[in-house]
Amino acid sequence: PRNTQPRVAIKSHTKDKPPMTLHDYLFTLLLAMAPVSELRGAIPFGLAHDIPQALLYPSCILANLLPVPFVILFLRRILAWMQRKGGRLAAAAGWLEKRGRAKSARIKRSELLGLYLFVAIPLPGTGAWTGALVAALLGRRLSHAMLSIGAGVMTACCIVALLCKGIIHIAGL
Repeated sequence: PRNTQPRVAIKSHTKDKPPMTLHDYLFTLLLAMAPVSELRGAIPFGLAHDIPQALLYPSCILANLLPVPFVILFLRRILAWMQRKGGRLAAAAGWLEKRGRAKSARIKRSELLGLYLFVAIPLPGTGAWTGALVAALLGRRLSHAMLSIGAGVMTACCIVALLCKGIIHIAGL
């Protein structure tokens, strides 16, 4: 059967590879927005699906940052509501709060620089979502937290892109 997915008009293909699809691009954005993968998963996926780098990197940064203000603004209310409901919701809220407080102990000392470094280093358990969780639990102002988290996401994007391009070059892909 023939692939019926719509094609994006950006010329990103070679003779061996078909052009990227809108589906690939949208899925890349969803990966960047997701709390587990964030742009650390979206960039390798986008590169593997031949999304042009000039489109991929800024899109992943913006998609990764999109949920952050909502997390910072509404997390405390959501956790309080979950605690009031009890049961599994209360247990999940307790786990999230415990995790956020454990991560925030390291960040508390150096404030915004610590939050930036925490988000910038692309390791499991770090990133924009966890940085937003920490900022919310520490009561940081949205503008200050967004500045640190945004700079951290941009730095993480550079690190992940360099790692991916290095691996692609070494592997000869």
